[in-house]
Amino acid sequence: MTDLIAKKTAEVCKLISELGTVDDKIDALNEVREALHKVSPLKDHPADFVKWVKLEQVKGNKYNPNHVAPPELKLLRKSVGKFGYTMSIVACFVDGVLQIVDGFHRHLVGMYKEIKESTFGRVPVTQMRASQQEYPDLVSGTILHNRARGEHAVDGMSNIVVQLKLDFDMSDKWIFDNLGIDAEELMRLTQIAGIARMVAGKDFSKSWKPGEEDNLKQGEY
Repeated sequence: MTDLIAKKTAEVCKLISELGTVDDKIDALNEVREALHKVSPLKDHPADFVKWVKLEQVKGNKYNPNHVAPPELKLLRKSVGKFGYTMSIVACFVDGVLQIVDGFHRHLVGMYKEIKESTFGRVPVTQMRASQQEYPDLVSGTILHNRARGEHAVDGMSNIVVQLKLDFDMSDKWIFDNLGIDAEELMRLTQIAGIARMVAGKDFSKSWKPGEEDNLKQGEY
C-alpha cells in the first residue's frame, strides 16, 4: 500500500508540475491538499489544511481591538521577508467573503511588493470550523488569539463586550468561557464603556453584582 501511495503521489506531482501557469499549479495544489484534509484523522483541526488564497479575496474584520504600531509592523514585514510565512491567517466565510479572524497584519504585509512577488499575490489561510462561523464565535476567536499572545486593547475590548451583551444578548458565563476574562475584568470593561447599570439588569444579577466581584473565584461561574 505504501508503494502504491508513493507511486500515485509521484504521478500527481508530475501532473501539477506540467500545468501551464503558476496560478494553475497553486489552485491544483489547494485542491489536492483539501482532498487530503477531508480524509485526514486530524481534519477537526483547521491547521491541517492551509490554503494559499489571493490577497484580494481576504478581507479584514471591523471588531479587532488591536493595532500594531509602525515599528512592530516593520518588524513583521522584515520577519516574513526573511523567513517567509510561518503562520497562516485564520479566516472564515462571511457573506461569501473570507473574513480575517486572526492575522490582519500578516495579510497587510503580504501587500508589500517584495513579499507579494514571493507569494505570487497570495497569503496562507486556515479556515475556522464550519460549526464556529457565527459572529460571537468569530469575535471569540479573534480575542482569544490576541490574548494568548498577551495582546489586547482595553478600549476595543470594552466595545466588544458591550456589543455582545446588548446586541447578541450573550450571558456573562458565555463571555467568561469564550473571551477568557473573569468577573472583575468584565466589571472593569463595562465601567469603561459606561454601561454597567444598563446591562446589570440583563444578566449580571444572575452571576454577580457590581462590588461583589472579589467574592467570585476563577471557575465558580
